[in-house]
Amino acid sequence: MYNLYENIYALCNEQKITPGALCGELGFRRSVLSDLKNGRKKSLDTTTLMKIAEYFNVSVDYLLTGEETKKAPDLTEKDERDIERRLSAMIADLNGPTDGLMFDGEPIDDETRQLLEVSLRNQLEISKRIAKQKFTPKKYRKEGE
Repeated sequence: MYNLYENIYALCNEQKITPGALCGELGFRRSVLSDLKNGRKKSLDTTTLMKIAEYFNVSVDYLLTGEETKKAPDLTEKDERDIERRLSAMIADLNGPTDGLMFDGEPIDDETRQLLEVSLRNQLEISKRIAKQKFTPKKYRKEGE
């Protein structure tokens, strides 16, 4: 089990600052960390965690677990072109001449179409990164992947 306070305290020691000074620099009360230290709190809210992680230039995962998670592989230009080509084909299918995409019998509006396109692009990028991570032979992987 992780100990959030111990991870934050260790980072403070590395930077040679006190937890109280950290609170002052980030603009929140000292009691936020003292409550965590004394067990009155089990965790911190997301905004506070993100501020601390940014301050120390670590991930929120590192604060929570003490271990850095592996970074997903970067996409190449070829990967980007493949994603754009697949996305264009999907959008063309959705906007087909017959029975285009509708909600409750009404044609999809422009804002919803844009949100759907962004969502599809994100999903294609995530699935491409997962596939690269899973199926790239170890000898071809870059360090840290």
